[in-house]
Amino acid sequence: MDQLAAMRAFVRVVETGSFTRSADLMGMPKATLTKHVQTLEAHLRTRLFNRTTRRVTVTPDGAAYYERALAILHDIDELDGSLSSAQAAPRGRLRIDISPSLATRLLIPALPDFFARFPDISIDVGCTDRPVDLLSENVDCVIRVGEIQDPNLVARRIGVLRFATVAAPDYIARNGAPSHPQDFDDDHVMVRYFSSQSGRYYPFDFNRGNETVELTGRYRVATNDGNAYVAAALAGLGVVMAPLFQVEEHLRSGALVRVLQEWDGGEMPIHVVYPPSRHLTNRLRVFVDWVADLFARSELSRRQAA
Repeated sequence: MDQLAAMRAFVRVVETGSFTRSADLMGMPKATLTKHVQTLEAHLRTRLFNRTTRRVTVTPDGAAYYERALAILHDIDELDGSLSSAQAAPRGRLRIDISPSLATRLLIPALPDFFARFPDISIDVGCTDRPVDLLSENVDCVIRVGEIQDPNLVARRIGVLRFATVAAPDYIARNGAPSHPQDFDDDHVMVRYFSSQSGRYYPFDFNRGNETVELTGRYRVATNDGNAYVAAALAGLGVVMAPLFQVEEHLRSGALVRVLQEWDGGEMPIHVVYPPSRHLTNRLRVFVDWVADLFARSELSRRQAA
């Protein structure tokens, strides 16, 4: 029995909850993966999974074995990586996930530099704002804006987004410019942004000195996509509070104008996130370091709204 191969197959099934999905992710026939797990169960003389026609669940013995097996495999990967890193350039495929706006405005334009440094790495770039299950979807890391709530993930802060409050000249011509956040109660409408995960609408948070105002306000349009959010502002559908990097080219062209400039719209952190149980391979390590440097140097992710 190839015990390491059997352990890797077992761990992947625990993480995905599916023999079929695990076989696809590991690039092997389902029958081969199933045989690995069955051989491991025979070797251990215990059942690791409860199987029905609809689902696969880990047994108490399987859960205990998973924790130990995961630690052993991690140590083996670390050992192999430490010995091979000095001898081989990083290579292989990375799967990452990032919001569409950050991908198009910052990450993808910078990728030629990354590939010039690491020509043997390929990257699958998923562009979503939805929550991603890194283990079951076999994603190496995600880049996300906001606080990371899951304590089981490693989150490295790589930058901040600063916000600007803007509207289209057509909107200003029809409604005038707000002079105070409270004007949204009666005279102005906002475009709302809501979470794709919870459906919660994000408020407008304004700060000026010791004065703080949080607004929900009236709206006609709400969206959960950053590009659609800016498009709604360009269409004159209301005032938006958007990351500066998303609207600065429209501010330069005059397609959008700043409002309430004396009020600070705040900032949100940007993190690169990966699971602690995932071996930090050479290719993932160099990508995390590179993307952290990219965001640290980028005016888009750290500039004060001007």
